[in-house]
Amino acid sequence: MDVNGKVILITGGTGSFGKKMTDILLDEYETKKIVILSRDELKQVEMKRAYVGHPKESQLRFFIGDVRDRDRLYRAFNGVDIVIHAAAIKHVPVAENNPLEAIKTNVLGAANVIDAALDRGVKRVIALSTDKAASPVNLYGATKLCSDKLFVAANTYRGDSETRFSVVRYGNVVGSRGSVIPFFLNERKKGVLPITDAKMTRFWITLDRGVKFVIQCLGKMESGEIFVPKLPSMSIMDLARAVAPDCGFNFVGIRPGEKLHEVMLPRDDARRALEYDDYFVIHPVDVPWWNEEAFLEKRGGRRCSKDFEYSSDQNDHWLSAEELQQLVDAA
Repeated sequence: MDVNGKVILITGGTGSFGKKMTDILLDEYETKKIVILSRDELKQVEMKRAYVGHPKESQLRFFIGDVRDRDRLYRAFNGVDIVIHAAAIKHVPVAENNPLEAIKTNVLGAANVIDAALDRGVKRVIALSTDKAASPVNLYGATKLCSDKLFVAANTYRGDSETRFSVVRYGNVVGSRGSVIPFFLNERKKGVLPITDAKMTRFWITLDRGVKFVIQCLGKMESGEIFVPKLPSMSIMDLARAVAPDCGFNFVGIRPGEKLHEVMLPRDDARRALEYDDYFVIHPVDVPWWNEEAFLEKRGGRRCSKDFEYSSDQNDHWLSAEELQQLVDAA
């Protein structure tokens, strides 16, 4: 679906993703209205101030609300064409220590978004997921896996509604709040960086590419797909040396809920995945509306091999220190 001329609502819209999405929509597209829904009053005030004097300032609306509040979503979704669902409790230790809170926001909040979108006639919903939802080992990943399942399954009970739901899954965002890069930049003044494990690898994506990938997927989605971009990898040691070349290292061990390597497309999902030049599509299985042959005919692509796995330690593209610096500068 083309975003031009549409009313777009972003849940969790005052976060890093939401602000970048707003920038790109205002600067590069002709949307009818952009609604920022979040629960933090101060962040909304600060974000609104940042757009004072912008030529398209009148397109912005700010709506205090929480995805846990189903009634509030019903009010917020009136007249909305596209919902981009970015609201989540996403910090792994926070979710581990506050499991019910993570479930209320990430799982029950997802269910509320689905109900409100169906009942208010929203045309397209894309939910942001995470690599941690692939074979999860922590509660955050488990809640996002549940959320992904809810959004995919929502297509089975939409009836004759025009509402369509899909998911975008990607890895670590360069420069976002909670990213290891700003943490390392802050820690380097101490002369020693804490490293979990020298073998650890991670996928990396810029906010700019993440936002543009979501917009691209809005134009490609049929219903029920999980879109996975192809991303570069980097080892934690190369990352640390690039960010703080003069620092020593203190190896502290992997934290509970962490993986040594990230996986965005597990083998089990690869059996029902299609590959394109710069992304993968995991298609829904055993559902009446999905026709893989029709999708292939319309979108092209090639089936992944049954033993394929897309993980950060088995990648064709590895970031150099220079490439990482370019990403940091662009963030």
